[in-house]
Amino acid sequence: MKLYYKPGACSLAPHIVACEADLPVELVAVDLARKTLGDGSDYAAVNPNGYVPALDIGDGPVLTEASVVVQYLADRKPGSGLMPAAGTTERYRAQQWLAFVSTELHKQFSPLFKPNTPDATKEIQREILARRFAFVDDALADRTFLTGEGFTAADAYLFTVLRWADAMRLDMTAFPNIARFMAAVQARPAVRRALEAEGLA
Repeated sequence: MKLYYKPGACSLAPHIVACEADLPVELVAVDLARKTLGDGSDYAAVNPNGYVPALDIGDGPVLTEASVVVQYLADRKPGSGLMPAAGTTERYRAQQWLAFVSTELHKQFSPLFKPNTPDATKEIQREILARRFAFVDDALADRTFLTGEGFTAADAYLFTVLRWADAMRLDMTAFPNIARFMAAVQARPAVRRALEAEGLA
């Protein structure tokens, strides 16, 4: 499998899941500004949408969308616990968190990264994110990870997205449970391997 990625982008989530599941993936860096690969070829030929992650599974078009790619990888190693078994309530809880991270956190960050976003819009996005952070912080009050004491693909995605708060200079001091979560995830050997491979350690 080939994982098309940019260091620190949302593609870090499937990279972490692959490391946690001990799945071999070939990392292929993408220049998102130029939409090119290292050899100068057009990344649109891989993913017409031009973003990461994209996972080449050798069977038709690449898989895209972080929340889907992490589930695919987790399901390659069902014994890993990275995604609960299909049809169980626990599976839907994990998928609920994946959807929340994707829509309520990941996409709310997007305008903050764009230099042409008006300042007023950025301030609104920061306020929305603060409310979402408070929700996550409350959910983590009595548990180590999103669904309990077991690390899942949803935690990999949440960790990846919350890392962007520092880059955006968001004040996270009001969210001690998030801080505890981030420290717990970063301490995991597989997570450290993914961070080191992307030059982020």
